[in-house]
Amino acid sequence: MSAFAVRHRTAVIDGLTVAYREAGDPARPTLVLLHGFPSSSHMYRGLLAELADAYHLVAPDHIGFGQSDAPPADAFAYSFEHLTEITRKLLDHLGLDRFALYMQDYGAPIGLRLASRSPARVTALISQNGNAYTEGFTPFWEPLFAHAKDRAANETAMRNYLTAEATHWQYTHGVPADRLERISPESWTLDQAGLDRPGNDAIQLQLFWDYQFNLDAYPAFQAYFRTHRPPTLVAWGRNDEIFAPAGAEAYARDLPDAEIHLLDTGHFALETHGPEIAALIRAFLPRALDRDPRR
Repeated sequence: MSAFAVRHRTAVIDGLTVAYREAGDPARPTLVLLHGFPSSSHMYRGLLAELADAYHLVAPDHIGFGQSDAPPADAFAYSFEHLTEITRKLLDHLGLDRFALYMQDYGAPIGLRLASRSPARVTALISQNGNAYTEGFTPFWEPLFAHAKDRAANETAMRNYLTAEATHWQYTHGVPADRLERISPESWTLDQAGLDRPGNDAIQLQLFWDYQFNLDAYPAFQAYFRTHRPPTLVAWGRNDEIFAPAGAEAYARDLPDAEIHLLDTGHFALETHGPEIAALIRAFLPRALDRDPRR
């Protein structure tokens, strides 16, 4: 399918405009793609075009990101719980009763809240550098966890994560030299343009602070894994200094059948290893869907 066939749409959820990209035939199995910080559905542009011949794909922009509304932090409760609620209502609005989830970074705590609370809706999980265990946290997180304990004393350190240098680093760190040219420069420039919007710093600082409560949800996520055994694919940049490979390998503790692949790249693995990840999905999803008793 041509990338030109991707549809760029919006829906109004709780009075807010939520932007999303859609590709493929809605009659086919659905894959919902949830992005991370500081990105948007733009990170899935290639995967949407690559997989739309076989799947129906929906990639929303979280509130505060991409083309979705970004109300001021004092007018909207920016939390991962609230972003999950908006995502659930969007999926309900679109009539998506059954879907697989692709989750990266922030997308993981949002997607796993959805899955663990409505396991019958989820056919499979795909995690790309999205933690569900305390293993894998690196020194990158030390300022964030300090900020969770004392916001005022540590806000300056957290603002360093909102700079153009930090955004560029997220895309390029851990990427082999021969793969750097695969990263589209508009990826980090678009992300930075979003971060630089007036008032967006307060939004991101609030979500940084709220991240601590994702860890409180990990036991529920892990119980969901053990109880429901969702088919799971992990495609992880092994050189990521945000979520280290131990975070990928930890999935096997509760999901012994999980397919875990460590790729020679960094945090935004899809930028440099898009064809490899697409091939893994093409091999994995048919097997996962064959296990779905409702098919």
